[in-house]
Amino acid sequence: MMSFINRTVATAALLAVSASAAFAVTATKIDTTITQAEVEAAQVAWGEALVQISQDFEEGGIDKARATAEAVIAAAYGYDMGPVLFKPTLTEAPQTFRTTAEGALAYFVGDNEAFPDDTGFALKGWTAVEIENAAIFISGNTATTMGNVHITDAQGNVTTVDKTWGYQRDDEGNLRIILHHSSLPFSAD
Repeated sequence: MMSFINRTVATAALLAVSASAAFAVTATKIDTTITQAEVEAAQVAWGEALVQISQDFEEGGIDKARATAEAVIAAAYGYDMGPVLFKPTLTEAPQTFRTTAEGALAYFVGDNEAFPDDTGFALKGWTAVEIENAAIFISGNTATTMGNVHITDAQGNVTTVDKTWGYQRDDEGNLRIILHHSSLPFSAD
């Protein structure tokens, strides 16, 4: 699974160079060691991993989806660095925030008695993800992004979420998600 993540990040880095208008913002940079292309590649890899978890669930059930989700969380998130500031889209008190890898895994694939309200966000049959950044801020070994993520299901319906990601470069030089806030766009209706 790690080779899938590494291959996905490498592919995403190449795609980021010719990214569509979804990546049309220019990052604010202060004392940088992280590039905008690296940030965008990490975002693309996250989207492709979400689709992969959905596909693995369709093809091999919960065990295959869980194995993929565990590998994705281990490769993409910074839980080995400390608590991750993860607020998923569809959670509520008392389990709104997922500062542990177990909490993140439960959100993505459900099937965890400690998180009884989680049904598995990544198991919803997602087929595509498009990231539309409003802004990217890069400073030293950290980067923060904010914008919309458009997620397409098997019927072609698109769900848009407001997303903020924070990244930290780890000791091996990989970008890790240390902040992940997601919510549905506000509507006055």
